[in-house]
Amino acid sequence: MTSAPQLLTDPFLQLPTENSVRVVWFTEFAGSKHTVNYGENLAQTARASTIKLSRTREDQRSYIGKQAGDGQVYQQPVWRDIWRHEAEVTGLTPGVRVNYQITSVREDGESVSSEIFTLAPNPKPGTPLKILLTSDHQLKPMTAANLQKVVETVGRVDAVWFAGDLVNISDRASEWFDDHRGGAFFPGLQGRANYEMNHDGVKTSYTGGKIIQHAPLFPCIGNHEVMGRFQRTATLDDEFNDTIPRAVAQRLYSDKSLKDNSFNTDTYEEIFTLPTSKTGGKRYYAVTFGDVRLVVLYATNMWRSPYLNGKYKGRYDEITQDFNNPENWGYGQLIYEPIAKGSQQYNWLEAELNSNEFKQAKYKVVMFHHPPHTLGDNIVPAYTDPVQIIERDNFGNIKAVRYEYPKDADYLIRDVMPLLESANVQFVLYGHSHLWNRFVSSSGMHFLETSNVGNSYGAAWGERKREVPSGYQEEYVISGDPNGLEPIVPTISPLLGEDGKTMPYIASNDITVFSIFDTATGTVSSYRFDTRKPDSQVIKFDEFTLKA
Repeated sequence: MTSAPQLLTDPFLQLPTENSVRVVWFTEFAGSKHTVNYGENLAQTARASTIKLSRTREDQRSYIGKQAGDGQVYQQPVWRDIWRHEAEVTGLTPGVRVNYQITSVREDGESVSSEIFTLAPNPKPGTPLKILLTSDHQLKPMTAANLQKVVETVGRVDAVWFAGDLVNISDRASEWFDDHRGGAFFPGLQGRANYEMNHDGVKTSYTGGKIIQHAPLFPCIGNHEVMGRFQRTATLDDEFNDTIPRAVAQRLYSDKSLKDNSFNTDTYEEIFTLPTSKTGGKRYYAVTFGDVRLVVLYATNMWRSPYLNGKYKGRYDEITQDFNNPENWGYGQLIYEPIAKGSQQYNWLEAELNSNEFKQAKYKVVMFHHPPHTLGDNIVPAYTDPVQIIERDNFGNIKAVRYEYPKDADYLIRDVMPLLESANVQFVLYGHSHLWNRFVSSSGMHFLETSNVGNSYGAAWGERKREVPSGYQEEYVISGDPNGLEPIVPTISPLLGEDGKTMPYIASNDITVFSIFDTATGTVSSYRFDTRKPDSQVIKFDEFTLKA
């Protein structure tokens, strides 16, 4: 007897325009018909187009079904067939929400439908909006609790801005859809998670929040959305870690696919329908949403180990045993998309900042993944192309392969920030360091990192220092913001450190944070929730206002 068909996700909203919005969902069957019914009495129908994801797999580190729990572990990566369905709902009126429901019909004629949700097109300027600011979910322990508290605290939001690192391994399907630990990406943002937290024997389950069924999601690429050389290694984790620069790939694999032999963002780009730019496609773009012009950049690099022991493809050196095998080198913290002055992305950004759409927006916001200012560890070394230094002995044998990152060549600080300042950008949003902190430049531009959902690596403040190498040409900053701004102490209810002093950050594996941008007042409010006290209240602890 064949089991009833199931949806792999609820529907979620993408690419709203003045009178339309896209509805997207996923199944594990190709199906014969996929539709959206919408409007009064769900009387109108939009038919979906379908594609099959091209790189989704599972492997030894997957948690799916009985996988990784009952001894049934894959011995190598295996393909997983997943189909994506997208319908454009048209004829909508700004400011008017309508009901919608999706239905997928399997090849045998059996059908499955979602609950009824609501959708709306792009809001007009002047519409008051509440926008969720988040990042770095990566199936972290507090994500489901975080998103559940968003809905309980502020109700339905109008959009989600996601500053990168949506999952850990982009091509591992279960991390997006159905990791059996209960914290996959879509379940968390759709209120279908089932993540259990245990504090002192008290178990609390969190479901996340029904958010993106009603609100469009605008993400950017973080380092975890990038996969490395294709099918060259034993696990998907290894493949993720196996990125090399395009120029090196061209030299090593001149007769093969450049993308398959360097790095790619295929799964990310197949999952999301986003605004596009002529030079960057979905990878960087700009969009007007109500009173906001949101500019999304592709600013991320490969994260590599900071340790200097010759055992890892590190930030600062290569594995000793691979000195004579350049094909196995990591090439340091390579930058995936050029953004230095004169690059395609920089030129696009410069043109965007001079566009009428940007200049006429009440609020001008830029989002990307890598932090320009942070107390986190991931800001060092400088955001610049690694300078490779090969040291040889008197016989020509390699005795060291190391990398330096000149501080005065930091592309974000040297090139991008002055551009944003001159264009009167009010707000820069980013992630990467798994904490909350914020800064303000001398001109009044606000910087916010709000990525604390678990697996925090701490803040370089007080007694805690960053891991930096000694004896290198560059001296990397071990405490505070390397780029010279003082962190802002929360304005309403800051946490106190062990010394009784207020802390200008939250870096915790127990206290989670989310932030809301209210365009009616121009305020960005940050809230915290202590998961050790499941019955406690959500506390608004910081707020600042953008000058329109």
